[in-house]
Amino acid sequence: MKVEARYYEKQDDQVQCRLCPHLCVIHPGKFGACRARLHENGKLWAINYGDTTSVALDPIEKKPLYHFYPGRQVLSIACNSCNMRCPFCQNWEISQKESATQFLPPDVLVKIYEDRNSLGVSYTYTEPLVWFEYIMDAARQIREHGGKNVLVTNGLINEEPLREMLPLIDAMNIDLKTMDAKKYAKVLYGDLTTVKRTIEIARTVCHVEVTNLIVTGLNDKEAAVDQLIDYIAGLDKNIPLHFSRYYPNYNYKKQPTPTPILEYAYAEGRKKLHFVYLGNVPAEEAANTYCPKCGSLLIERMYFRSIIKGLKDRQCAQCGTEIAIIL
Repeated sequence: MKVEARYYEKQDDQVQCRLCPHLCVIHPGKFGACRARLHENGKLWAINYGDTTSVALDPIEKKPLYHFYPGRQVLSIACNSCNMRCPFCQNWEISQKESATQFLPPDVLVKIYEDRNSLGVSYTYTEPLVWFEYIMDAARQIREHGGKNVLVTNGLINEEPLREMLPLIDAMNIDLKTMDAKKYAKVLYGDLTTVKRTIEIARTVCHVEVTNLIVTGLNDKEAAVDQLIDYIAGLDKNIPLHFSRYYPNYNYKKQPTPTPILEYAYAEGRKKLHFVYLGNVPAEEAANTYCPKCGSLLIERMYFRSIIKGLKDRQCAQCGTEIAIIL
């Protein structure tokens, strides 16, 4: 289904999309870089409204969100596009290629959410920000029916639409791919400044966790890891940081992330941040939550299953330290 897009302006016989920093200038009959916006009859159309590639009930930990209602399940849906071009994309079949979709109106989404006893809806798998018009409608209805809205995103959105969307969003996991601005632009077709701004604004409005996929040959040096840790620590030591292991996929065939750099990231991160985790690796201890003051085990995790062990309300049961977590 298509609806008129938000955030664009006309320029003679062209239109310029203003949703993300690409600021695509689109000729008649052509698409923007995300493939989700079409210039037709003098207007810019969001052609992916409600067109859904995937519907699944996931553990909230799979997003990954470890400090947002641990142990709950969330209805997860995805659109069929992305505004970045990561050569190692793990979901490239639906983010970089056209795949089958089914129209899912917001009112039907609400019914599915209620029938599944879900925490809410997670807009995930591909890039939900290019689904802007649909999420604005769907998230509002989910919120009205008592549900939570979660974005799993690359953070590539301009400030004005971000600020309009945020009041409807309860939690975000934002993928900060590298602190190297040149690699962001040339390798990933993204913009580091925009992603950092998204993190900095979003954390003041909703719950935010950050993921960094450590990719062989891209951001797998100790100095790159240190720079990212320092950036997050400079914002807020309570922001959970997830380091994740890369595996060859799509157009990127280098070896999986070496274990030593993952171990380094975990160890160094814990020196400066209160909550650091490892993903895509069989390291159970690195998935657990510990009290940043006394070191007590607060939440034990195994295969996306969370067991709360040392929390009393939002405090460490051992020493009484307040824990940055939503239960």
